[in-house]
Amino acid sequence: MDNGSPDNCQLSIVNYQFILKKYWGYDDFRGIQRDIIESIGAGHDTLGLMPTGGGKSITFQVPAMAMQGVCLVITPLIALMKDQVTHLRQRHINAAAIYSGMSHDDILRTLDNAILGNTKFLYISPERLSSELFITKIRHMQVCFITVDEAHCISQWGYDFRPSYLQIARIREVKPQVPVLALTATATPQVIEDICERLTPPSAPLTPPSTHSFHVFRMSFERKNLAYVVRLADDKMAELTHILTMTQGAAIVYVRSRKRTKDISTQLSEQGISATFYHAGLEPADKDQRQHDWQTDQQRVMVATNAFGMGIDKADVRLVIHYDCPDSIEAYFQEAGRAGRDGKKAYAVLLYNSHEHAKLEKRILDSYPEKDYIRQVYEHLAYYYQIATGDGYGFASDFSMEDFCRRFHHFPIRVQSALQILQRAGYIEYEEDQDTHTRIHFLLERHELYRLRELTSKEERVIEALLRNYGGLFSDYEFIDETLMKQITSMTDHEFYQVLISLSQRHILHFVPRKHMPYVRWMQRREDAEHIMLPPSVYEDRRAQYELRIKSMLDYAEREDRCRSRLLLEYFGEKDTHDCRQCDVCQQNKKSQHADDACQKILQLLADKQEHPIAEMRMLPFDTADIDAALARLVSEERIKPCDGTIKAV
Repeated sequence: MDNGSPDNCQLSIVNYQFILKKYWGYDDFRGIQRDIIESIGAGHDTLGLMPTGGGKSITFQVPAMAMQGVCLVITPLIALMKDQVTHLRQRHINAAAIYSGMSHDDILRTLDNAILGNTKFLYISPERLSSELFITKIRHMQVCFITVDEAHCISQWGYDFRPSYLQIARIREVKPQVPVLALTATATPQVIEDICERLTPPSAPLTPPSTHSFHVFRMSFERKNLAYVVRLADDKMAELTHILTMTQGAAIVYVRSRKRTKDISTQLSEQGISATFYHAGLEPADKDQRQHDWQTDQQRVMVATNAFGMGIDKADVRLVIHYDCPDSIEAYFQEAGRAGRDGKKAYAVLLYNSHEHAKLEKRILDSYPEKDYIRQVYEHLAYYYQIATGDGYGFASDFSMEDFCRRFHHFPIRVQSALQILQRAGYIEYEEDQDTHTRIHFLLERHELYRLRELTSKEERVIEALLRNYGGLFSDYEFIDETLMKQITSMTDHEFYQVLISLSQRHILHFVPRKHMPYVRWMQRREDAEHIMLPPSVYEDRRAQYELRIKSMLDYAEREDRCRSRLLLEYFGEKDTHDCRQCDVCQQNKKSQHADDACQKILQLLADKQEHPIAEMRMLPFDTADIDAALARLVSEERIKPCDGTIKAV
């Protein structure tokens, strides 16, 4: 079987610009797009660093169209997968995705289509990479190259490390000659090096002085149309309402808690500002509807947790406001960067007050509780599931955070952090908000279904759709795609759900409704708590990195002497930076400079030691605000003396 490595001779004559124009309608590439495309097209492992809105998808979609075989795209976001698959199919390009909720038969069919050459782009979540079925199938698949989106997730030093990304190494072992294109919009120099090292095959020769074989292309993260502002606000709700009232256009308001999304959305609506809310705990249909309402401008403001935004295709967002301060520059930069993707003027505003410093420092303790506390949570977890010492390997179960915390008198935030640390240490696997999806099992045999009478037309449509699209429903429970079923049967969420309830009550089938429920899996036999080992790479090193990210975020929010844009760019390792002249610091410095110049002119005018009318001061070539600021400063410094509408030098 062909490894799928690109034919350099073939690619050397490919006109990438022709492909870009034919399928996407653009006349030319932007920024470093062409450099990345030519590098991966020539078979080099490639890392592209591009800001949000920089056109990352073009860098893998264009070269893949010029090559033989399927382009494997690894991304953590199901919504993004579906969105890109839809857009590619609209361009008559064969694309497919594999994600949770698909039936076993659908997954097999999708993989086999890719093996047979009927798929150009195959999107897959990193969790699927550990499947032996996928590993077996990919051995027989002609892959032109592997795209790793959100590549910073593979770095343990990154702000959004996801252990499932480490499974990408297995693909490189199976397809060592297939190049990798890694893409990210947020990576410090340390994370860049880590990405390259982790994605380099063990057998790859090193190229001194680098420790990896990647060709790295950087696009400046500067956003010239985006003004960064930190607004001091003791009453954040009042300030938020004021900002939204004084501006126009679509807006995103980021908060940290799910409850606050609804509360703030409601308060804005009461103030006459159309708003909706979004968080990971909403049902998929609700998410889709709220996102649609916002994208089509039926709702102006989206109040959301960080679950909202990645892959959202809305270029005309004029305002991104952070109601709560993020805990890293990376998170802030990525979320703020969703404003102004159309290139027009936009604002990224951080609401900040005197309480934020203490809140951010408390997050360190919440995210990295004491080791003894982590060991206690491990022990209580064993009590919760009644797992004896030496037992438990492979045990998996739903996990109710609320019930666990009530039973053992814990606080959810610290328990969640403890579970994540225990996962990194290899003791458990903890998946938050695992979406189980709806499962269906027919209780009657197929021939008995045809003898049924008194079925409504809706019930008949549902049964027919299930039988046509899923096999094995008579032998066991099968996951079903509710969205697909509702489209086929032309039903609303409520109608479809009521039909399943009715069929279940009549014992025709049994269904397990979809739910969001965390789960825990024991990856080792239970240890005594005192034997739990939390090495520096899992605890001390990561805590130190987190403390540095918190410190950098505080520095950004609290400094008033350096351009906001420069602070952000320098954090990501850019050296050739300059003042943006539009952030709040630059604007204040401009005012201060104007006031300085006004002070000099006033003192020159008063150098004759005579009294001069204040009206004469206002005749100077400065804004009234600059003159007033200069006069106030000179009075406070006791360099001039006002008296009855006149001014005199002291």
